[in-house]
Amino acid sequence: MSTMKNDVEIKGAIKQFGPNVVLNGIDLEVKQGELLTLLGPSGCGKTTTLNLIAGFLEADQGDVYIKGKKVNKIPPYKRDLGMVFQTYSLFPHMTVYENLSFGLKLRKVAKEAQKKKIERALELVKMSGLEHRYPRELSGGQRQRVAISRALVVEPELLLLDEPLSNLDAKLRHELRTEIKRLQKEIGVTTIFVTHDQEEALSMSDRVVVMNAGKIEQISTPTSIYDHPESEFVFQFIGKSNSFNGKVAAVDNQHVSVKVGEMITNVKKENMMGTDRLLKVGDEVKLYIRPEKVQIASTKDRAGSSIEFHRAEISQLNYLGTSWEIAVSLFGESVQILTNSYDPSWQYGSEVYIRWNPSDIMLIKK
Repeated sequence: MSTMKNDVEIKGAIKQFGPNVVLNGIDLEVKQGELLTLLGPSGCGKTTTLNLIAGFLEADQGDVYIKGKKVNKIPPYKRDLGMVFQTYSLFPHMTVYENLSFGLKLRKVAKEAQKKKIERALELVKMSGLEHRYPRELSGGQRQRVAISRALVVEPELLLLDEPLSNLDAKLRHELRTEIKRLQKEIGVTTIFVTHDQEEALSMSDRVVVMNAGKIEQISTPTSIYDHPESEFVFQFIGKSNSFNGKVAAVDNQHVSVKVGEMITNVKKENMMGTDRLLKVGDEVKLYIRPEKVQIASTKDRAGSSIEFHRAEISQLNYLGTSWEIAVSLFGESVQILTNSYDPSWQYGSEVYIRWNPSDIMLIKK
């Protein structure tokens, strides 16, 4: 059990905008020094949660604590936090140096100390030597680095990032998310990151909070979120998935046998999602499996006998550079497969065998 302190706590937060309930009684703890990501689709409440912590919004019900202190009525500028927005929010008429010195001047930091702090902050984001440029003279990636640097220069207790990479191209996003993770670990500042991009969330975070319709669906490590989703929403939202409708054919202490079309497949009971886990023969269920967990072979022999296999027909082939995305038709259902191995004999209409390990199938009662 971790002995880490909580830097942020939200207890029973409810927030409405008119009749629209944006946060529906959420509880959240952010540990000291961790990078926690709020992940979910548009409108799920993740930015509202961040704004409650920042002080830009006040909860209709519930409390927000920072470092153990209740901050409901405390304005943003008294919460000792740095914030980075999607739109950079740099002062266009100020140089990089002036943008960074702005917050330090407000805190009445001496000029010599300002200079040292700014030099260090720019060095951290690899922007040394560009102090005298204006935002218009910088690329999008450089501007976002300056925005991050400006948030860090005041040495905040808490760093909040609201979709900071969404305006950048794919290569820059990848580069900057690596930089943010490196910076966060180097400085050790408690960081809350908001994104709708699951790759960002999985690659950067110590823990991920998956949100949906104003509620928290699951809080866990990136690997647990991906491999052990606790709800159907989490499984479908994180990564790609195949789904099948089926009926329970048999149940024992460890497995559930499910009939899907003409096949019977076994699922481990521990792989059940949702709150209703009582199953009986005849219950309708839904099975889920990730495309990378489905294996494909040209012959039944190569498919192997220790794992379930099924005959299917290739309906689509897409080359992705490092892998192949293959769709096959199985009992009238389309099954997506992601594989690094490829057989040149595979064509549209080719008969193949697909298999999966029962331990990779997730199940939920309909």
